[in-house]
Amino acid sequence: MEGHGIGSLISEGAILLGFALVCVLLFRKLGLGATLGYLVAGALVGPQGLGFVGGAESKMGIAELGITLLLFIVGLELNPSRLWRMKQDIFGFGLAQVALCGVALIALLWLPTGFSFAAAIALGLPLALSSTAQVLPMLQSAGRLRTPFGERAFSILLFQDISIVPLITIIAALSRNPADASGPPGWLLAVYTVLAIVGLVLAGRFLLRPLFKLIGTWGEREMFVFAGLFTVIAAAAIMDMLGLSTALGAFIAGVMLADSPYRHELEADVEPFRSILLGLFFMSVGMMLNLHAVAERPIFVIGMAMALIATKAAVIMLLGLAARMPLRSAFALGLLLSQGGEFGFVLFAQAQNAYLIAPEAASVFGAIVTLSMATTPFLMILTRRFRASAAANTEGLDGPRHDGASALVVGYGRFGQTVAQMLIAQGISVTLIDTDPEMIETAGTFGAKVYYGDGTRIDLLRQAGAADAQLILFCQDGDVMDAESLTSIDQAFSKAAIFVRAYDRRSVLRMKGAPVEGVFREVFESAIGMARAAMQCVGVDETERDATEAEYRERDQERLEAQAKAGSLHAGREEFLPALEAFRSADRVAKEKKQ
Repeated sequence: MEGHGIGSLISEGAILLGFALVCVLLFRKLGLGATLGYLVAGALVGPQGLGFVGGAESKMGIAELGITLLLFIVGLELNPSRLWRMKQDIFGFGLAQVALCGVALIALLWLPTGFSFAAAIALGLPLALSSTAQVLPMLQSAGRLRTPFGERAFSILLFQDISIVPLITIIAALSRNPADASGPPGWLLAVYTVLAIVGLVLAGRFLLRPLFKLIGTWGEREMFVFAGLFTVIAAAAIMDMLGLSTALGAFIAGVMLADSPYRHELEADVEPFRSILLGLFFMSVGMMLNLHAVAERPIFVIGMAMALIATKAAVIMLLGLAARMPLRSAFALGLLLSQGGEFGFVLFAQAQNAYLIAPEAASVFGAIVTLSMATTPFLMILTRRFRASAAANTEGLDGPRHDGASALVVGYGRFGQTVAQMLIAQGISVTLIDTDPEMIETAGTFGAKVYYGDGTRIDLLRQAGAADAQLILFCQDGDVMDAESLTSIDQAFSKAAIFVRAYDRRSVLRMKGAPVEGVFREVFESAIGMARAAMQCVGVDETERDATEAEYRERDQERLEAQAKAGSLHAGREEFLPALEAFRSADRVAKEKKQ
């Protein structure tokens, strides 16, 4: 019997992977995205389709780890300082979105449909949440996750995830199930949330970092995989034991490791598991789609899905306009977050267990959420031309135009200003591009014309005249560019030499292999300059200063190459200082011989 179970599991796995492979390849070829491919594959093989695979609920339990891993990887991209910078969008824009969309959807369900007020709350609030598992991969594949638009979308999604705790509390408070009375009250869940977050922060600082340092010292790469998965699952398990959001726990764990030297290695180790489990999650959603419920009430399901999309898109777009976003960006944000989300299935089950809605209603609204998720790729494709045409003008700021400049300087902060001013001093014509309206206005008071726009976008660079430029210099603050984006820019504008400002060694490693003329760490040259001045102050002559600088640069480059080859920041650490010490000893011997 056990062997039969294993054989059945292998057979189902082969069927799931085969259908997913075909559907995802087909839908990607059609430009519809992988998510819709997984949903269709699940619907085809599930009990409501061809019936090849069953047990969607049990597979969903495993597949939800995909969402947990996704939030962990996103957390790795957000160090605490960056997260603090986004606090207004998270707790301002995010709170407004959940509250206003929730109120609008409750009214939509309560007034015309005949649902009780408690049932309307139990259904309307979950529908206010969007699909993190669908939207974040779309932003990542489009290269927009780290843009202002992507950060605002992510801020809303993050608050939605945080809001799962109070939403569960609201459903528990409305419960008609006597068994729920023994559960913890809402204020205690809030206390649990704060204590759990503090505990994860302390664990990340005092337990996880020493653990990864120990693993890095031993050079056991396989243990990084184990430790990475342990970190995610342990954080999620702690939150689950407290009745809180598992994805939120994984996100906090990721944030605590975001500014550690192990970030990139962890991301690379966890990413394959995230991709597989996230695909299985969407297939499970497709398998759970109750096609009979849709067939019995097709007009209601389709009409409700359309009303859900229209309501959320309109509310989010109005919020975007109130936050002074450009019209087309606000419209794009509304469409991107207009679908229902995966946590809706969890909250519908909570509402069903609380006797607030019937099982049939949970199935029907699950189908509505799934249908709304399936429409998102189509909506983004159909509105692409309208959304893209906005790039030229934002809030009265001029977008870049082709004015025959020889150099494009992207980012006009303290770094970009020095670069641009030195080029202008040599008679090189420069086009300046930045995304900070306040900085653009300030630069204008000093007579500098800075154009508004995201200078990492190929279409905007082309509009600025990159096809005829000799130089493209990326001078933005932060960890912005990577090898993939730089390769795309080089292929689009092969005449231009590309120079890039890098934040630190990790930024340099992310750009390894990119076709650029030079990558400049923002503190590297100034640190060398200070060291030279210090050596001069204590009497080191110029020849020795030059030799020391040349040796340091050579050893640093060797270490960078070793780190890139090994995929770890720890590579070359043991050889770096001994090599410099050997150089100093050899130099001392040579000087003694001369004397």
